[in-house]
Amino acid sequence: MKRIKSYFLMLLISVAIFSCSDDDSPLNPEQGDDDNSEEPSEQESRYVVAATPNALEGVADYLLSIESLNSGSVSLIGNGVEQDGTYRYYISNNNKFFSLLYGQGNPGAVTTYQLNANGGLDMISDFQAETVQSFTNVDDEILMTKISRNSTNPIASWYRLDTESSQIVDEGQINTQDIIDNDELAFFTWMTQVGDQVYAPFMSVKACCNDTFGTDYPDQAWIAVYSYPEMELQSIIEDDRTSYIGRYFTSGLGVVENGDIYAFSSAVATTNGEASSTKPSAITKINAGEEEFDDSYFFNLEEASNGYYMTEQTYVGDGVFVLNMDPTASKGAYTTGNRLAIVNVYDQSFVWVEGLPNEDAITSITSQNNYVEDGVVHVGVTTDAGSYIYQIDVDNASATQGVEIEGGTITAISKLSIE
Repeated sequence: MKRIKSYFLMLLISVAIFSCSDDDSPLNPEQGDDDNSEEPSEQESRYVVAATPNALEGVADYLLSIESLNSGSVSLIGNGVEQDGTYRYYISNNNKFFSLLYGQGNPGAVTTYQLNANGGLDMISDFQAETVQSFTNVDDEILMTKISRNSTNPIASWYRLDTESSQIVDEGQINTQDIIDNDELAFFTWMTQVGDQVYAPFMSVKACCNDTFGTDYPDQAWIAVYSYPEMELQSIIEDDRTSYIGRYFTSGLGVVENGDIYAFSSAVATTNGEASSTKPSAITKINAGEEEFDDSYFFNLEEASNGYYMTEQTYVGDGVFVLNMDPTASKGAYTTGNRLAIVNVYDQSFVWVEGLPNEDAITSITSQNNYVEDGVVHVGVTTDAGSYIYQIDVDNASATQGVEIEGGTITAISKLSIE
């Protein structure tokens, strides 16, 4: 199984929330202050790259503050800020970089960084956290949801974090049995801001019977629509042309400039441990201002790619997405595709990216932790030969090898400005 390249968020609070949880390792959801001083820099911004040391297993990431992603090399030895604990995941908002420890059912440390005048990373806060399984930026807030997969207590708890004050400003609960019209539970795959609302795709899960993430309804897609900031349910959008939207801890929605919403399905639903969806991996559409799927739009990715399915998506702009793809023959619920493709959802064009290492040679690739800048997608790619950040030029579907991160596996790429 390939390691999931996602980042699990925990609830930032000024005091620890201690509660019982049946959540398990983020690598398989079904199983159970350092100095970073830099030389003075005239740059107004720096890239923040997270990487896991290769020498040891079960070790923490290091955060590097670097000037360029395009060339050169940076070693983890003697550089960067070491994180406390494994299973770190990341998100940026309001010119802050949040480093988040997945607590495997327990509260875990969450550390917030800003750039100092010299371009190094300063820790500005350190909190305890409750493990959550879904989060997203909503303007200058982070919306987080701790999702139950326990049929006797089907409650998802949501929290709004103000990133300016690093304080919780509101919280509430959602009964996940009440938003689905079958005998299973709704489990949110992700949440996405759409205007002044939040769209929350979910999968239907048994949450019992030794088939916790399995379903008897593998060929159905749902999206719950919530008001914001109240998080009151407005409607449920359904479609039977695909399996569920997104995947466990993976965003399945992309909002383009005119407000249209594109929904990505990997078609990886399982029943009793076996792949059970009869639908193809595909993209569907919800037109701006509407709360129903557009029946006239259907982009069959397995057909366009000649036998691949998508695992993650990165929006670039103007209807263009970079997709992580994997062969349908090895379809799995938690894999990350090592081959990249570029699709334009407007004209349903599909093209493979050239210039990357062979997909079989790639041991790790970033997905939701990619960084998009000026129409270029920066992706971390690791093979036995090393770990590099590649620049994906979507105009010519080409990849160019950039900076090498020596001694580490790249897990996240972001950028902060010097204030």
